[in-house]
Amino acid sequence: MLGEERIYIRGGIIIDPVENGIYEGDLLIEGEKITELFTKKEKMAGDFRIPENVQILEAEGMLIAPGLVDTHVHFRDPGFTYKEDIISGADAAKKGGYTGIVLMANTKPPVDNPQTLSYVLEKGRQTGIRIASCANVTRGMRGEELVDMERLCSCGAAGFTDDGIPLLKEELVREAMLRAAKLDRPISFHEENPARITNNGINEGEASAFYGIGGSPREAEIDLVERDLALALETGAEIVIQHVSTREAVELIRRAKRRGARVHAEVTPHHFTLTQKAVIEKGTMAKMNPPLREEEDRLALIRGLSDGTIDLIATDHAPHSREEKERDITSAPSGIIGLETALSLGIRELIKPGHLTLPQLFQRMSTTPADLYGLRGGRIGPGEDADLVIFHPKETWVAGNYASKSSNSPFTGQTMSGAVYYTMCGGRIVYQKKGTKS
Repeated sequence: MLGEERIYIRGGIIIDPVENGIYEGDLLIEGEKITELFTKKEKMAGDFRIPENVQILEAEGMLIAPGLVDTHVHFRDPGFTYKEDIISGADAAKKGGYTGIVLMANTKPPVDNPQTLSYVLEKGRQTGIRIASCANVTRGMRGEELVDMERLCSCGAAGFTDDGIPLLKEELVREAMLRAAKLDRPISFHEENPARITNNGINEGEASAFYGIGGSPREAEIDLVERDLALALETGAEIVIQHVSTREAVELIRRAKRRGARVHAEVTPHHFTLTQKAVIEKGTMAKMNPPLREEEDRLALIRGLSDGTIDLIATDHAPHSREEKERDITSAPSGIIGLETALSLGIRELIKPGHLTLPQLFQRMSTTPADLYGLRGGRIGPGEDADLVIFHPKETWVAGNYASKSSNSPFTGQTMSGAVYYTMCGGRIVYQKKGTKS
């Protein structure tokens, strides 16, 4: 990888999600920062000269944007490193254009103590990108007793979540929100009421009927979303509704935002791309929690992205081994990998049909996620961190040959739009597409 102190990126088109702009320009990077931005007009001036003693990186025909930031990622480390570890997961992130990652806390042991949090953050510092981690909300993820949120916050927890397991006790959730609000940390919720679910990972409807099982109804999500939005309004906590899957939840979130709730909502690329028909076609490779639902839900998620109701695109990157995914539909684990395909799916499913502009896509995949967790990155311009993704929007590639340890994706073999050529973090090129001259 390159590690020059001065890099000049020439000939690209810059996407500025903060100013909602797209324009031709060059960037000068010195150390960890962008120090100069030269517009096409400035470059056409008669006295313009490329700075001396720079490494020139050609970006003709490419787009230059802030590096992606993902607020919902599982690297399975510690405890399940046969699926993924922090190093291999970071490699997948870099290949997908990500410079910032927020890890979930459902590891073994879980991140309910300073020692495990310290391990995760220290290993993250070895990756070359920015790795943050949430801590758990409850001890052992048992939903009974709150962790020492104050101490974990002082040790570097970016937020709190028991993702993977819903929190069922309303009084405990209220107290957790109150404490998170005092600490000024977001608290995120996995919204699936197990009392309503017969078989998780499969939508109750066409998909469950195909497999002859009970499935997971939409009401399982709606119940807890409704409760937690009311509690957010009551407590003033900043909350995240994770991996939204139903049209009813989108509308509930829209109304809560209008009432002043400090609520953010995530959608995954697989939920805005696929429906329950994919589970019939792909089996366990399309099994996830919450499940893929109906076409009307998919379209409602896209409308939520378009009007800002949903402000985060998060992958819920969830690696599993081949052996685990080859089990039958009810015993195979839920979840798919997503870091290496997310940008391409955003281009294919949101940009090309005109649902979002490029600056809007990067607001939801970079700027807002970074701002929510107080992370560096998410912006492009002089004085900003040189955390960048450089990609060719029209170049296609076939999903597969993943950097992740796992390959559990329903998109394997599909043609993707948008090829990442470089990922840069803190002024260093941490990923470079094979065969690219530098």
